[in-house]
Amino acid sequence: MKLLVVVDMQNDFIDGALGTSEAVGIVEHVKNKIESFDGEVIFTRDTHEENYLETSEGKNLPVKHCIKNTNGWQVCPALEPYRTGKTFDKLTFGSVELMEYAARLNESETLEEITLVGLCTDICVISNAMLLKAKLPETKITVDARCCAGVTIESHKNALSAMKMCQINIINE
Repeated sequence: MKLLVVVDMQNDFIDGALGTSEAVGIVEHVKNKIESFDGEVIFTRDTHEENYLETSEGKNLPVKHCIKNTNGWQVCPALEPYRTGKTFDKLTFGSVELMEYAARLNESETLEEITLVGLCTDICVISNAMLLKAKLPETKITVDARCCAGVTIESHKNALSAMKMCQINIINE
C-alpha cells in the first residue's frame, strides 16, 4: 500500500497571507501527482483560531493565517476536488494524528511508501516527514521536491538537504 500526504496546500500559503510565487508554481504539479498516484491520498490543513497572534507560533510568526473556516484556511480550489479521503487539521507544524494513522495502516497492511508533497518544505513538510520516519523507520518516506515550495528558495533547498541526511528519499519527478 502507498500513501500520498498533501501538506497544507491552502490558500493562505499559496496566494494569501504567506503566499509565494513558488507556491503558486507547484499547484499544477501537485494536481498531476494526485491524479497519477496509485494509493490513498490524504490532506493536512494548518489550522489556527482567532487568537493565533497570542500563541507561541503567532509570537514567532506574527502573520495571521489559516484561521479555521476562513478562505485562507481552505484547500486551494484546484485541489479541493481531490480531497475525498481523510483530512487532518493540525494545530502545529507536524501532525501526531497523521503519524498515528499511518502506523495503524501499517499494522493492517504494510505501507510500502509514504510520499509527501506541499507547503512549506522547510516547516510543515519536513516536520511531518521526520515524524513519519521516526514512527515508521522501515517504511520508505519520499518527498517530491517538484511538488514542494518553502518560505524561501534557500530554506526549501536546506530542508531537502536535511531530510536527505535523515534517510528520506528526495525525488524531482
